Amino acid sequence: MKFLKFIAALLFAIGAALPAAAEYGDVVINNYSDPAGMRPVVFPHWFHRVRFRCKVCHADLGFQFKAGGNQINMLKIIDGQFCGACHNGELAWNVENCNLCHSGKPGTPTQVHESTLQKLAAPAKAASGVVK
Repeated sequence: MKFLKFIAALLFAIGAALPAAAEYGDVVINNYSDPAGMRPVVFPHWFHRVRFRCKVCHADLGFQFKAGGNQINMLKIIDGQFCGACHNGELAWNVENCNLCHSGKPGTPTQVHESTLQKLAAPAKAASGVVK
């Protein structure tokens, strides 16, 4: 049993040390991260969705159905709002290990990663007419 706990801890440590990449459906949240010198948050939506019904987060906890629709900041999370309702050290890990959530590539905009809307929308053009 100790060996299995050791292997689980080792795999967790390796995973935590690697830079996270957003996968399809993950929500990248970068409303405040870049200005604060932190990497954007990568929220694994489907990881949470298989464990909880939509109602838990979107009705009970008040998350809007839009990436970046909430003004989430660390003070609110520490106060038990939004992510902090579960990530309090009892139900799920607490907020002391920043890199578990703040794992996105700096400069990544707030978005649902690889959403259909992104694939259908035309690229934005700068005033010079150059596609960004």
